[in-house]
Amino acid sequence: MSTQVDKAQSLERLHAAPEILRVVNVWDAVSARTIAALPETRAIATAGHSIAATYGYRDGEIPIETMLDMVGRIVEAVGDLPVTADLDDGHGDAGETIRRAIGKGVVGANVEDRLRPLAESVATVEAIVAAGEAEGVPFVLNARTDAIVRGGGRPVEESIADAIERGRAYLAAGASLVFVPGILDADVTRQLVDGIGERKVSVIGLPGSLTSTEYEALGVARISYGPLPQRVALTALQDVAAEIYAGGVIPASTRSLN
Repeated sequence: MSTQVDKAQSLERLHAAPEILRVVNVWDAVSARTIAALPETRAIATAGHSIAATYGYRDGEIPIETMLDMVGRIVEAVGDLPVTADLDDGHGDAGETIRRAIGKGVVGANVEDRLRPLAESVATVEAIVAAGEAEGVPFVLNARTDAIVRGGGRPVEESIADAIERGRAYLAAGASLVFVPGILDADVTRQLVDGIGERKVSVIGLPGSLTSTEYEALGVARISYGPLPQRVALTALQDVAAEIYAGGVIPASTRSLN
């Protein structure tokens, strides 16, 4: 059975590999087991937005105790697979949040900067790295910068430059990757990879984004899908309910996955 250190090292290797790491985000134990059952699954990533929605909270407003309880259940559900958790902005004390997440079996996390001042954001990264070291786990931080998604009306060139500056600073402070969410075309992605580093950039697969294979060719390390897998599942649920209300039946192709 893999130790927590083994899982953290495995996750780090997956990020460094030539093949992009594809993680399909989960939000509870059954969604985690469903994804973990696929032979292609190498790691599990939670979606903070989706976990919050599961409990009736808005994104970013879920109590940390509730979030960590579900994250722990996901870790238990997937066995030896490494789990990286979306922990919003660190919930006030990023170092303590990471310490508690490690206690639940987590080996990596996304923590967002929300465009706070650079020095403050670097200090958050340092606190997370220090927490991992104190717990004896080579914690894999996917440090998120909102330089593009919160860039507002400023020119895209300024947002790209800001993302690169922040990304380099986060890596220097001990982060493993830099997560730059947004719909990134090939040109923007190339600039980010050139500026931050090959296999050091993490992206999200949104409608209108490049494919994972295209991002891989540009040197991106990881692609995740945030709340979208849950939305796909809920779309299917609503569609089958509408079919039933119209006199239909549950499709014969439905599989038992729990």
